[in-house]
Amino acid sequence: MWAVTGPGDLGARIASWRAGGRRIAFVPTMGNLHAGHLALVQRARALAERVVVSVFVNPTQFAPGEDYDSYPRTLEADRRRLEAAGVDLLFAPEVRAIYPHAVQIDASYPVPTVGQGLEDAFRPGFFSGVITVVKRLFDLVAPDVAVFGEKDYQQLCVVRAMVRELGLPIDIASVETVREADGLALSSRNQYLSAHEREIAPQLQRTLREVAAAVGAGETAFARLESQAMERLRGVGFVPDYVCLRAVETLRPLAVGARAGVVLAAARLGRARLIDNVIF
Repeated sequence: MWAVTGPGDLGARIASWRAGGRRIAFVPTMGNLHAGHLALVQRARALAERVVVSVFVNPTQFAPGEDYDSYPRTLEADRRRLEAAGVDLLFAPEVRAIYPHAVQIDASYPVPTVGQGLEDAFRPGFFSGVITVVKRLFDLVAPDVAVFGEKDYQQLCVVRAMVRELGLPIDIASVETVREADGLALSSRNQYLSAHEREIAPQLQRTLREVAAAVGAGETAFARLESQAMERLRGVGFVPDYVCLRAVETLRPLAVGARAGVVLAAARLGRARLIDNVIF
């Protein structure tokens, strides 16, 4: 596995693969890798002949007071895991390689409609930062396909919309959320949980499954289901930001009679802010 930090070295390796007619898959990450990330790598290996993974903690998607400085950085351990997983190239740039002039959001492209509300309402500017870094990484790697996890479902929808609206020649593939045995979605921020909070945390997914099951059973009072789910989470110790029923592709409020939907949630538990969703 090659490991590079500069766009020049990255571009040279990509160019050599292109010259050989190789298909390239890309997995962007913020590092501190776990089994969920490795599932993305596995999917990427099935979709292309060469796999590039980036490890970059992006400052523009953290609001003031969030955990940018304390976000876990484990590059050497990440490198070993990626090499064992069969990754061809690790791109681990410094901030100046991604933001050579200033660390700021690129305002030339607005956040797609699917990025408005939900996460963006509680983390203003979050998706502007996501779009900025993903577009920059796409420009540098120029992949044929990029792989994202469904745990960050709204982010997945935003990236798909960006690619579609900008006409980028990149396929976006997704991988189902990887979970612990008790249902908790894998996340780098799970390590913020105390032992007691870790026991409570799986109730987020259980609550969402109950909402999805109620809709599947014919319940149409969606606002009441959302409110009840919020109360259930508060009752066990969460501080929920939202529980929302939405259309799968547009993320508009779920319409009665829709054939598919997704229930999304974000909730704080101690120091951790957990997000999850259930597609039904």
